[in-house]
Parts: sequence; structure tokens; C-alpha cells
Amino acid sequence: MEGREPAVRVLGGDHRVTRLVTLALAAILVLGACSSDDDGKDPKADDSPSPSASTPVPPPAPPAAGSCYRISYDEAVAPTNADAPVPCEKGHTSQTFAVDQMDLVVNGHLLAVDSDVIRQQVAHRCPRQLAAYMGATDEQLRLSLLRPVWFTPTIEQSDAGAGWYRCDVIAVTGDSKLAKITGDLSGALAKPAGRTAYGMCGTAQPGTPAFSHVLCREEHSWKAISVLDLAEKAKKGGYPGEGVVRNAGSDVCAEAAREVAEDALDYEWGYEWPTKDQWQAGQTYGRCWAPDSSTTGG
Repeated sequence: MEGREPAVRVLGGDHRVTRLVTLALAAILVLGACSSDDDGKDPKADDSPSPSASTPVPPPAPPAAGSCYRISYDEAVAPTNADAPVPCEKGHTSQTFAVDQMDLVVNGHLLAVDSDVIRQQVAHRCPRQLAAYMGATDEQLRLSLLRPVWFTPTIEQSDAGAGWYRCDVIAVTGDSKLAKITGDLSGALAKPAGRTAYGMCGTAQPGTPAFSHVLCREEHSWKAISVLDLAEKAKKGGYPGEGVVRNAGSDVCAEAAREVAEDALDYEWGYEWPTKDQWQAGQTYGRCWAPDSSTTGG
């Protein structure tokens, strides 16, 4: 969801000149009307308000928090969305967990809604609000397949006065596919049943050809069991390197898998570390995996 370069919107000189000329002509017509009758009132004058005095058209209404939508994966990663909401009681693929206003004026300049600065502003705000909405800790959210996406108004909506942004939560499963959601997702991770339904599981051991992320309510054989924070290993905020993040999980994940294994002397473990692209997108952590003996079918 990359935007264009920041743009400053200003009114052109022609608009200002036209406005001044219009006001001047209106003043002359008013003076002429006042002198056309003895009592200072033109009997033929129309008392209805002129178009220039009409009430400004309000900006389009923002979306409502809590609304549900039936969108595709491609629509979920697009910068804008025009789909109409659907009843949350029926099948849907996203739910709005926050709606707020963008700060479009930066350093005294009005920025375009699709500028890089505004897009980064929204990309920073939405993820920070998701854990609280789901009733989860950061680790519980990271061990799920629930992810935030965000939308801003179109250029046309922005020109009409819209300045909102919309944050949605989706569940990504398989290869770029959105899982079906039923009901309200608010607080869904606060209870064990919700953490199981939307938990992160795998079709095989991470790193093997058959591995794919799936919801734990679907058929699976492995499960993400803990999170390893790697932020302190960053080099001046940048990616530490694949070797560093890969080696950091060996002992930690082996111990985590041993603790959940039925036999502490015979167990398997897996580790999924962030790539450079994932790190730059905000995933500065890895996940430890273990076989799940309580597999389910979906």
C-alpha cells in the first residue's frame, strides 16, 4: 500500500481572481437594487438565498467502528475500499476495529491523502490498537493469524472533506487467503477458545516444503507456541542479518518445545525467524514451534 510523494494543495491564482470579480459584481447589483425604489427595496427582488450563501455540503460520513465487510485478499491490501458493510452475524472476512482522523496538515502544509507521510502515519497507528481490541497481549496476538489492515479515503472523498482512516482486522490463512469470520471479533483472543480458533498453526514443520500457515481450527500438525523478541539485536534499527536472527532461536525454541512435549527426552521443535522484508515491515520477533498432538479438522 505505497502512496505517491507528499503533495501540497494550494488554490491557484485564477480561482482567487474569479472570486474577487464575482464579489465585486454582486456588490454593484446590490447597490443598484437598493436605489431602484423609494423605500430602498426592490419589489421584484427575490428573497430566496443566493447560491453563494447556501449551506456548505458536509463531507461524506466516515465508516463506523465495528462494521463487518466481505472483502478479498487483494481488496484487503489495497489503500482504499468502497465495499458496503454486511451483517457481522453472517460470514465476513474483515471487521473495523478503529476509525479516527488523520493529521493532514504537517509543518503548515496540507498533504495529499495518498502521500507517503500520511500512509506511514496510518500504518503506525492501526497496528498499535489491535491487541487491545482483541483482548490480547502482544504475544497472544503474534501467536494468532489475526492481522491489521487499513484504508484511507479516495482522492475524491478527500477533496470533499473526508479525513478519516479505517483500521480492519483480518485472518490470513494459507497462501494469501482470508479466512471466513462469523460474529464480532472484539475480545476474541481474551479466552482460550478464541486463541485456539484464531491461533497460528502449520500443515507441517516450519521450513519444510509442505509447511503453510493455517488457523488452528483447521487441520494442522504443528503449532506456534511462543514468541522470541529480537528487537535488541537490531543494528541501529536495521535488520541484524539472517545469521543473527536464525541462531538466536536455537536454544530458546528447543527449551520451549521440551516444556510442552509429552516426553521431555523425545521431542521436536521448529523456529521461524523474520526475513529482512518482514523486519522492515515491523516484525522484529521470531516464533517457536512444536508438534500439536491435539490436532483438529476444519
